[in-house]
Amino acid sequence: MRKHEGQWLWGLLAGPGTIWLLLLFALPFYGLACVAFGEIDPIFRNAVAAWNPLDWRFENFGEVMGEILTGSLRRVFVRTFAYVLSAVVLSFLIGYPVAYYLARHAGRWRGLLLALMILPFWVNYLMRMLAWVNLLQVDGWATKAFSAFGFQYNFLDGKGITVILGLVYGYVPFLVLPLYASLERLDVRLLEAARDLGAGPANAFRMVTMPLSRPGMMAAGVIIALPMFGDYYTNDMLSRSPATEMIGNQVDFYLNGTTQPQKGAVLVLVLSALLVVFMSYYLVTTMRMQRELQA
Repeated sequence: MRKHEGQWLWGLLAGPGTIWLLLLFALPFYGLACVAFGEIDPIFRNAVAAWNPLDWRFENFGEVMGEILTGSLRRVFVRTFAYVLSAVVLSFLIGYPVAYYLARHAGRWRGLLLALMILPFWVNYLMRMLAWVNLLQVDGWATKAFSAFGFQYNFLDGKGITVILGLVYGYVPFLVLPLYASLERLDVRLLEAARDLGAGPANAFRMVTMPLSRPGMMAAGVIIALPMFGDYYTNDMLSRSPATEMIGNQVDFYLNGTTQPQKGAVLVLVLSALLVVFMSYYLVTTMRMQRELQA
């Protein structure tokens, strides 16, 4: 009886959050689908949502899917995946050593270093991107530093590497913190057992620390990769070139720069479907790893 009472209690406590999600996620997402499968007002040229699913029209969806598979949007999708993958890999190369140091070797400086890691969250993302622009512009400090070594490079001239570095700069703090939490919870006795069995520091790290930190790595990767796919302002501020456009830039273009907002809404639906696939893979993989660790 007490078990059922506890289930009812937790169900009641979860009720407000469930209603909140339904109101602020499910309903807006349904409204987006109604716009995607709606029509264009012939006079004012704005989107007319089809609130009744029986009235939905799928011509725009078929047209956008054709452009994604064989048309101009195909390059944009491939470029977006390449940029996000490169940015995530670079973020791990930068962030994992930082998180490992904070969790294992920071000692009494850990609190201060963690505060410094959280400090960027106090500054608006767009302001941080503006600071990045000031560093990379022709007379910026970064450009002057490269010029001192005889390397002339215009970072803001529509370069893909600039967009990737901007994504890394903007999102790497979101990767370090969950990685730190995962590494900090590792049982030190397992590392000591590996050392007792003859494993050196490198082998202990490869055979114990890395496998046990995989759930944290997966979570950190998802946390930064998902917003990167929809990011458009980083590209706008650091490039503004058609050669570096990502999916988010195309969504912004169709919604705000054309009289075809349905195509922008369809792109959001397609991108959301792709991200749901990635999230499902993450959840299944995480559950499998947890079962393996418990076994």
